[in-house]
Amino acid sequence: MPRNERQKEEHKGKGHRKRLRERFLQSDLDGFLDYEIVELLLTLGTPRKDCKSVAKEVIERFGGLRGALEASPEELQQIRGIGRNNYFGLKLFQAVSKCLSKERIPKKITLDSSQIVADYLKDSIGREQKEHFVALYLNSRNQLIFEDTVSIGTIDTNLVHPREVFKEAIKSSATQIIIAHNHPSGDPTPSPEDIALTRRLQEASRIFDIELLDHLIISNNGFTSLKKEKLM
Repeated sequence: MPRNERQKEEHKGKGHRKRLRERFLQSDLDGFLDYEIVELLLTLGTPRKDCKSVAKEVIERFGGLRGALEASPEELQQIRGIGRNNYFGLKLFQAVSKCLSKERIPKKITLDSSQIVADYLKDSIGREQKEHFVALYLNSRNQLIFEDTVSIGTIDTNLVHPREVFKEAIKSSATQIIIAHNHPSGDPTPSPEDIALTRRLQEASRIFDIELLDHLIISNNGFTSLKKEKLM
């Protein structure tokens, strides 16, 4: 593109961006279309280029605002015009959302049902593109003492050793543990490997005298409790 045309495009994009930000400062997101919200976030990591057409494609690709805001960096970068730097705003939004969701939950949260555990973990691991295996360490009243990400694996495998799970339980003086991991495929059905790992950790829990309460599999489509399914 000739220099003059590029300068005109940058100038036009700059003016549009300024108007978009002024609208937000005056009325928050009232009246914003879905693609304009994505566009606003993209401008945080894109110094000059107009992001309007890219934002529209993001909305179309992911079926709306929710899908766009939950998309992984890998998925976003499949769209032409989005690279490592300019998805900064979307990634920042996702990170802040995770922090806020945890802040809303009292520090002395009581995890006494599989639904509560699933709700607690959905935002943090339910949408991850790799398997995250976490352990929740509880006191005798089912109150959360400590949460630990034991392992981050690939999409289809996640190696976890009982030693890594129970050493933190001992450190934190936990009397009970709930373990959980996500299925990036969206299907929370336990695999044979999931069941085998659960039983292995059950055996270890008896040795350490720290009760393993449940193993949950979380996905963006729901969850499965291996205890409820009588698989442990």
